[in-house]
Amino acid sequence: MRLCELKCKEVINICDGQKIGHITDMEFDLCKGCISKIIVPGPCKSFGWFGRELEYIIPVRCVRQIGEDVVLVECILEECIHKD
Repeated sequence: MRLCELKCKEVINICDGQKIGHITDMEFDLCKGCISKIIVPGPCKSFGWFGRELEYIIPVRCVRQIGEDVVLVECILEECIHKD
């Protein structure tokens, strides 16, 4: 599966059913040669004019299933927040 195919999929947290967003980037572990984290942007600031205040960096171990339209993750979002 390619990154461009994953960017089309919506990320949903199965703990509470919350729609998190769409994957924008990934972090790779070069030593192991695999994906270590997926990066999903957080909500927009001030009507979307001033970018985003935070992003979610979700470890790949939290991914439960990748479907045709969605990626299901099981994580506590407060632990995955990264502020810019």
